[in-house]
Amino acid sequence: MNILYHLLYTLWYAVSLLPLRMLYILSDVASVLVWAIGYRRKVVRTNLATSFPEKDKQELRRLEHGFYRYLCDYFVETLKLTSMSEEQLRRRMVITVGDDLLRILNSGRSCAVYLGHYGNWEWLTSLPYWVPSHVQSGQVYHPLENKATDRLFVKIRQMHGSKCIAMNDTLREIVKFHQKGQVVCIGYISDQCPHWVNIHHWLDFLHHDTPVLTGVERIARKVDHAVFYGDMRRIRRGYYTCELHLMSEHPADTRKWELTDRYFAELEKTIRRAPQYYLWSHNRWKRTREKFNRRFIYRDGKVIRKS
Repeated sequence: MNILYHLLYTLWYAVSLLPLRMLYILSDVASVLVWAIGYRRKVVRTNLATSFPEKDKQELRRLEHGFYRYLCDYFVETLKLTSMSEEQLRRRMVITVGDDLLRILNSGRSCAVYLGHYGNWEWLTSLPYWVPSHVQSGQVYHPLENKATDRLFVKIRQMHGSKCIAMNDTLREIVKFHQKGQVVCIGYISDQCPHWVNIHHWLDFLHHDTPVLTGVERIARKVDHAVFYGDMRRIRRGYYTCELHLMSEHPADTRKWELTDRYFAELEKTIRRAPQYYLWSHNRWKRTREKFNRRFIYRDGKVIRKS
Protein backbone atom coordinates (compact mmCIF):
# COMPACT_ATOMS: atom_id res chain seq x y z
CA MET A 1 0.00 0.00 0.00
CA ASN A 2 2.85 2.42 0.81
CA ILE A 3 4.48 1.78 -2.57
CA LEU A 4 1.20 2.33 -4.41
CA TYR A 5 0.52 5.50 -2.44
CA HIS A 6 3.95 6.98 -3.20
CA LEU A 7 3.61 6.10 -6.88
CA LEU A 8 0.16 7.71 -7.01
CA TYR A 9 1.31 10.82 -5.21
CA THR A 10 4.44 11.24 -7.36
CA LEU A 11 2.44 10.94 -10.57
CA TRP A 12 -0.37 13.15 -9.26
CA TYR A 13 2.06 15.86 -8.15
CA ALA A 14 4.04 15.75 -11.41
CA VAL A 15 0.91 16.26 -13.52
CA SER A 16 -0.33 19.01 -11.16
CA LEU A 17 2.72 21.09 -12.09
CA LEU A 18 1.26 21.63 -15.56
CA PRO A 19 -0.36 25.06 -16.00
CA LEU A 20 -4.12 25.06 -15.57
CA ARG A 21 -4.60 26.13 -19.18
CA MET A 22 -2.95 22.87 -20.27
CA LEU A 23 -4.95 20.84 -17.78
CA TYR A 24 -8.13 22.39 -19.15
CA ILE A 25 -7.17 21.18 -22.64
CA LEU A 26 -6.93 17.68 -21.19
CA SER A 27 -10.29 18.28 -19.52
CA ASP A 28 -11.90 19.27 -22.82
CA VAL A 29 -10.72 16.06 -24.45
CA ALA A 30 -11.71 13.95 -21.45
CA SER A 31 -15.23 15.43 -21.28
CA VAL A 32 -15.94 14.31 -24.85
CA LEU A 33 -14.68 10.80 -24.09
CA VAL A 34 -16.51 10.55 -20.75
CA TRP A 35 -19.77 11.60 -22.37
CA ALA A 36 -19.20 9.32 -25.38
CA ILE A 37 -18.67 6.20 -23.25
CA GLY A 38 -21.81 7.09 -21.33
CA TYR A 39 -20.35 7.39 -17.82
CA ARG A 40 -23.45 7.24 -15.57
CA ARG A 41 -25.40 8.88 -18.40
CA LYS A 42 -28.67 7.19 -17.44
CA VAL A 43 -28.39 8.49 -13.86
CA VAL A 44 -27.44 11.99 -15.04
CA ARG A 45 -30.32 12.19 -17.55
CA THR A 46 -32.87 10.87 -15.10
CA ASN A 47 -31.74 13.24 -12.36
CA LEU A 48 -31.83 16.27 -14.66
CA ALA A 49 -35.19 15.39 -16.24
CA THR A 50 -36.94 14.76 -12.92
CA SER A 51 -35.34 17.78 -11.22
CA PHE A 52 -36.29 20.19 -14.01
CA PRO A 53 -39.58 18.95 -15.51
CA GLU A 54 -40.19 22.45 -16.87
CA LYS A 55 -37.17 22.28 -19.20
CA ASP A 56 -37.39 20.89 -22.74
CA LYS A 57 -35.09 18.18 -24.14
CA GLN A 58 -32.79 20.69 -25.80
CA GLU A 59 -32.18 22.55 -22.56
CA LEU A 60 -31.69 19.30 -20.63
CA ARG A 61 -29.08 18.13 -23.16
CA ARG A 62 -27.29 21.46 -22.83
CA LEU A 63 -27.16 20.98 -19.06
CA GLU A 64 -26.01 17.39 -19.51
CA HIS A 65 -23.08 18.39 -21.72
CA GLY A 66 -22.28 21.27 -19.38
CA PHE A 67 -22.19 18.86 -16.46
CA TYR A 68 -19.71 16.51 -18.15
CA ARG A 69 -17.46 19.44 -19.07
CA TYR A 70 -17.58 20.63 -15.50
CA LEU A 71 -17.01 17.16 -14.03
CA CYS A 72 -13.72 16.89 -15.92
CA ASP A 73 -12.77 20.45 -14.94
CA TYR A 74 -13.43 19.51 -11.31
CA PHE A 75 -11.06 16.57 -11.64
CA VAL A 76 -8.15 18.56 -13.13
CA GLU A 77 -8.73 21.40 -10.66
CA THR A 78 -8.56 18.92 -7.79
CA LEU A 79 -5.40 17.49 -9.32
CA LYS A 80 -3.93 21.02 -9.55
CA LEU A 81 -4.67 21.59 -5.85
CA THR A 82 -1.66 19.41 -5.01
CA SER A 83 0.82 22.08 -6.11
CA MET A 84 -1.19 25.31 -5.77
CA SER A 85 0.23 28.07 -3.60
CA GLU A 86 -1.68 30.14 -1.06
CA GLU A 87 -1.63 33.09 -3.45
CA GLN A 88 -3.11 31.03 -6.27
CA LEU A 89 -5.86 29.60 -4.10
CA ARG A 90 -6.81 32.95 -2.57
CA ARG A 91 -7.09 34.40 -6.07
CA ARG A 92 -9.08 31.55 -7.55
CA MET A 93 -11.29 30.62 -4.56
CA VAL A 94 -12.48 33.77 -2.78
CA ILE A 95 -14.27 32.87 0.45
CA THR A 96 -16.35 35.66 1.94
CA VAL A 97 -16.55 34.81 5.62
CA GLY A 98 -18.42 37.95 6.65
CA ASP A 99 -18.68 39.88 9.91
CA ASP A 100 -20.96 37.34 11.63
CA LEU A 101 -18.55 34.43 11.25
CA LEU A 102 -15.53 36.49 12.31
CA ARG A 103 -17.40 37.87 15.33
CA ILE A 104 -18.46 34.40 16.47
CA LEU A 105 -15.03 32.83 15.96
CA ASN A 106 -13.25 35.71 17.69
CA SER A 107 -15.61 35.37 20.65
CA GLY A 108 -14.30 31.83 21.18
CA ARG A 109 -17.23 29.93 19.68
CA SER A 110 -17.10 27.38 16.86
CA CYS A 111 -19.01 27.15 13.60
CA ALA A 112 -20.46 24.52 11.28
CA VAL A 113 -20.77 25.24 7.56
CA TYR A 114 -23.30 23.45 5.37
CA LEU A 115 -21.95 22.70 1.88
CA GLY A 116 -23.13 20.74 -1.14
CA HIS A 117 -21.56 18.84 -4.02
CA TYR A 118 -21.57 22.04 -6.02
CA GLY A 119 -18.69 23.90 -7.62
CA ASN A 120 -15.22 22.87 -6.56
CA TRP A 121 -15.72 21.85 -2.94
CA GLU A 122 -12.13 20.57 -2.81
CA TRP A 123 -10.76 24.11 -3.14
CA LEU A 124 -12.71 25.07 -0.02
CA THR A 125 -9.95 23.36 1.95
CA SER A 126 -8.27 26.77 1.59
CA LEU A 127 -10.61 28.08 4.34
CA PRO A 128 -7.69 28.38 6.83
CA TYR A 129 -6.44 31.34 4.76
CA TRP A 130 -9.69 33.23 5.43
CA VAL A 131 -10.35 32.66 9.14
CA PRO A 132 -8.43 33.85 12.24
CA SER A 133 -5.21 31.97 12.94
CA HIS A 134 -6.45 30.49 16.24
CA VAL A 135 -9.23 28.63 14.43
CA GLN A 136 -8.82 25.02 13.29
CA SER A 137 -10.61 24.56 9.96
CA GLY A 138 -11.68 21.14 8.80
CA GLN A 139 -14.01 19.11 6.64
CA VAL A 140 -15.91 15.88 7.11
CA TYR A 141 -15.21 13.32 4.39
CA HIS A 142 -16.26 9.83 3.39
CA PRO A 143 -13.17 7.54 3.36
CA LEU A 144 -12.50 5.75 0.07
CA GLU A 145 -12.36 1.96 -0.04
CA ASN A 146 -8.91 1.90 -1.63
CA LYS A 147 -6.55 2.85 1.21
CA ALA A 148 -3.80 4.24 -1.04
CA THR A 149 -6.25 6.51 -2.88
CA ASP A 150 -7.89 7.52 0.40
CA ARG A 151 -4.49 8.44 1.85
CA LEU A 152 -3.71 10.49 -1.27
CA PHE A 153 -6.92 12.51 -1.05
CA VAL A 154 -6.54 13.10 2.68
CA LYS A 155 -3.04 14.45 2.08
CA ILE A 156 -4.25 16.76 -0.69
CA ARG A 157 -7.17 18.04 1.38
CA GLN A 158 -4.91 18.76 4.36
CA MET A 159 -2.10 20.48 2.41
CA HIS A 160 -3.40 23.98 3.20
CA GLY A 161 -3.98 23.48 6.92
CA SER A 162 -7.50 22.07 6.94
CA LYS A 163 -8.09 18.85 8.91
CA CYS A 164 -9.93 15.86 7.44
CA ILE A 165 -12.44 14.15 9.73
CA ALA A 166 -13.78 10.73 8.70
CA MET A 167 -17.57 10.70 8.62
CA ASN A 168 -17.94 7.94 11.21
CA ASP A 169 -15.62 9.82 13.60
CA THR A 170 -17.34 13.20 13.28
CA LEU A 171 -19.11 13.48 16.62
CA ARG A 172 -16.16 12.00 18.52
CA GLU A 173 -13.68 14.46 16.95
CA ILE A 174 -15.98 17.47 17.38
CA VAL A 175 -16.52 16.63 21.05
CA LYS A 176 -12.74 16.34 21.50
CA PHE A 177 -12.24 19.82 20.06
CA HIS A 178 -15.04 21.10 22.28
CA GLN A 179 -13.54 19.58 25.43
CA LYS A 180 -10.11 21.05 24.62
CA GLY A 181 -11.59 24.51 24.05
CA GLN A 182 -10.35 24.52 20.45
CA VAL A 183 -12.32 26.88 18.23
CA VAL A 184 -13.18 25.15 14.94
CA CYS A 185 -14.88 25.93 11.66
CA ILE A 186 -15.97 22.64 10.08
CA GLY A 187 -17.43 22.13 6.60
CA TYR A 188 -20.06 19.43 6.08
CA ILE A 189 -21.10 18.28 2.61
CA SER A 190 -24.56 17.12 3.57
CA ASP A 191 -26.46 16.26 0.39
CA GLN A 192 -25.50 12.58 0.20
CA CYS A 193 -28.09 9.82 0.19
CA PRO A 194 -28.21 8.43 3.75
CA HIS A 195 -28.14 4.74 4.56
CA TRP A 196 -31.53 3.26 5.44
CA VAL A 197 -30.82 3.22 9.19
CA ASN A 198 -29.82 6.91 9.10
CA ILE A 199 -33.05 8.16 7.54
CA HIS A 200 -34.88 10.30 10.09
CA HIS A 201 -36.30 13.05 7.90
CA TRP A 202 -37.74 13.53 4.41
CA LEU A 203 -38.29 16.75 2.48
CA ASP A 204 -38.98 18.08 -1.01
CA PHE A 205 -35.72 18.74 -2.88
CA LEU A 206 -35.65 19.45 -6.61
CA HIS A 207 -39.12 17.91 -7.11
CA HIS A 208 -38.17 14.72 -5.26
CA ASP A 209 -39.35 13.25 -1.97
CA THR A 210 -35.86 13.09 -0.52
CA PRO A 211 -34.39 11.30 2.52
CA VAL A 212 -31.70 13.54 4.02
CA LEU A 213 -28.82 13.48 6.47
CA THR A 214 -29.56 15.29 9.72
CA GLY A 215 -26.23 14.83 11.51
CA VAL A 216 -25.02 18.41 11.08
CA GLU A 217 -28.06 19.83 12.83
CA ARG A 218 -27.86 17.30 15.65
CA ILE A 219 -24.12 17.85 16.21
CA ALA A 220 -24.50 21.64 16.09
CA ARG A 221 -27.24 21.46 18.72
CA LYS A 222 -25.15 19.20 20.96
CA VAL A 223 -22.05 21.43 21.02
CA ASP A 224 -23.73 24.79 20.28
CA HIS A 225 -21.93 25.52 17.02
CA ALA A 226 -23.23 28.48 15.05
CA VAL A 227 -24.45 27.27 11.64
CA PHE A 228 -23.67 28.82 8.25
CA TYR A 229 -24.46 28.00 4.63
CA GLY A 230 -21.72 28.16 1.99
CA ASP A 231 -23.19 29.60 -1.22
CA MET A 232 -20.74 28.84 -4.03
CA ARG A 233 -20.60 30.39 -7.49
CA ARG A 234 -18.39 29.62 -10.46
CA ILE A 235 -17.45 33.03 -11.83
CA ARG A 236 -15.60 31.62 -14.81
CA ARG A 237 -13.37 28.67 -15.52
CA GLY A 238 -10.96 28.25 -12.61
CA TYR A 239 -12.47 31.02 -10.47
CA TYR A 240 -15.00 30.64 -7.66
CA THR A 241 -16.54 32.52 -4.79
CA CYS A 242 -18.16 31.12 -1.67
CA GLU A 243 -20.18 33.35 0.66
CA LEU A 244 -20.82 32.06 4.18
CA HIS A 245 -24.29 33.13 5.36
CA LEU A 246 -25.39 32.82 8.97
CA MET A 247 -28.33 30.42 9.39
CA SER A 248 -28.47 30.24 13.19
CA GLU A 249 -26.18 31.52 15.93
CA HIS A 250 -27.74 29.15 18.48
CA PRO A 251 -29.13 25.97 16.83
CA ALA A 252 -30.88 24.84 20.03
CA ASP A 253 -33.26 27.78 19.59
CA THR A 254 -34.57 26.43 16.26
CA ARG A 255 -37.31 23.89 15.63
CA LYS A 256 -36.38 20.26 15.00
CA TRP A 257 -35.13 19.81 11.40
CA GLU A 258 -35.56 23.53 10.71
CA LEU A 259 -31.87 23.98 9.84
CA THR A 260 -31.88 20.86 7.66
CA ASP A 261 -34.91 22.14 5.75
CA ARG A 262 -33.35 25.58 5.31
CA TYR A 263 -30.07 24.08 4.12
CA PHE A 264 -31.73 22.12 1.34
CA ALA A 265 -33.83 25.14 0.37
CA GLU A 266 -30.65 27.24 0.07
CA LEU A 267 -28.83 24.49 -1.82
CA GLU A 268 -31.70 24.23 -4.30
CA LYS A 269 -31.47 27.98 -4.95
CA THR A 270 -27.74 27.61 -5.59
CA ILE A 271 -28.30 24.70 -7.99
CA ARG A 272 -31.10 26.38 -9.93
CA ARG A 273 -28.89 29.40 -10.54
CA ALA A 274 -26.45 27.29 -12.61
CA PRO A 275 -27.44 23.58 -12.56
CA GLN A 276 -24.50 22.26 -14.59
CA TYR A 277 -22.13 22.66 -11.62
CA TYR A 278 -23.94 20.15 -9.41
CA LEU A 279 -22.92 16.48 -9.06
CA TRP A 280 -25.70 14.91 -11.14
CA SER A 281 -23.89 11.58 -11.53
CA HIS A 282 -24.68 10.61 -7.93
CA ASN A 283 -27.79 8.42 -7.58
CA ARG A 284 -29.08 10.32 -4.57
CA TRP A 285 -32.76 9.41 -5.05
CA LYS A 286 -32.33 5.64 -5.09
CA ARG A 287 -34.12 5.22 -1.73
CA THR A 288 -37.85 5.89 -1.68
CA ARG A 289 -40.28 6.45 1.16
CA GLU A 290 -42.37 3.52 -0.10
CA LYS A 291 -39.45 1.10 0.23
CA PHE A 292 -38.53 2.59 3.61
CA ASN A 293 -42.04 2.19 5.01
CA ARG A 294 -42.15 -1.39 3.76
CA ARG A 295 -38.88 -2.37 5.45
CA PHE A 296 -38.40 -0.11 8.49
CA ILE A 297 -40.15 1.60 11.37
CA TYR A 298 -39.17 4.34 13.82
CA ARG A 299 -38.92 3.27 17.45
CA ASP A 300 -37.64 5.53 20.24
CA GLY A 301 -36.02 7.81 17.67
CA LYS A 302 -34.19 4.93 15.96
CA VAL A 303 -34.72 3.22 12.61
CA ILE A 304 -35.54 -0.46 13.15
CA ARG A 305 -35.85 -3.10 10.42
CA LYS A 306 -39.22 -4.84 10.45
CA SER A 307 -39.09 -8.49 11.39
